Amino acid sequence: MSNATPVVIAVLLAELVPAAAFAFAAARVVRALSHWPLTLRVAVPALLVLPYVIIAATHHMFRWPWFAFYATLPIAMAWLLARAAVADPEQRGNWRDALILLTLGLAVDLRWLDGAWPAGLRGLNNLLLVDAGLYAFLAIRGLSGTGFDFRLKWSDWKIGLRELLFFAPAVLAVGLALGFIHPHANLPPFGKAALTWAGIFVFVAIPEELFFRAWVQNLLERRLGRRTALVIASVLFGLSHFNKRSAHFNWRYVLLATIAGIFYGRAWRENRRVPASTITHTCVDWLWSWWF
Repeated sequence: MSNATPVVIAVLLAELVPAAAFAFAAARVVRALSHWPLTLRVAVPALLVLPYVIIAATHHMFRWPWFAFYATLPIAMAWLLARAAVADPEQRGNWRDALILLTLGLAVDLRWLDGAWPAGLRGLNNLLLVDAGLYAFLAIRGLSGTGFDFRLKWSDWKIGLRELLFFAPAVLAVGLALGFIHPHANLPPFGKAALTWAGIFVFVAIPEELFFRAWVQNLLERRLGRRTALVIASVLFGLSHFNKRSAHFNWRYVLLATIAGIFYGRAWRENRRVPASTITHTCVDWLWSWWF
């Protein structure tokens, strides 16, 4: 994100609060919410419209249709997944799960919602969708096995870095052969390098690993098995990069991202923990940003 005014920073911090609550205290959050009436539980995520209201108002681009959209989308997600919890108590995957994931994925990948936000601030939209998704899938659906727990363990680092080492030879060989990556010398200052790593971890890797591993791969495994789910989730992850760094279908990026998805998925599924795959993902993007 750019244009980091005090208002933008305040909104960013406010959006990080729900995600952090689920990341560090999901069980307590879900338990507390379970005592609320269902109607209130479904309605309360409408408060997620507030980031849009504040940013749009301060940038003089408030529009009532966007307000209605951001007020109703989290409610619709919560209501659909409340119905899915009843229709599919075994959590083998329901059409409502697929509808929500398809909608969220296309909205972000095709940038359907960018027009609601000032230039440089679309990341706030993505965080808003993360909050809405976490609330709907964890607090309402009660989806198990996501591994969205960021009380980091040594095993997260061990697995994440191991998959990075396994992945590196494959991506270097394929990337160089395709002319997609171009090594160059760039030794950043330590402080800048650390901040870049942290920024990728929070704003890029966590949302993508939450979506493709904790939700997509997790649900696919229940119907199709581990191997098939890993392959399909990785292909979908690759396809989500079709329009990156190109005005046309970037098949090289899709291929390399699909290969990366295999290793990210392996990291997640070993202990079913998002932090492990997030570490692999972050390191790949971080190294690429400096040396490729």
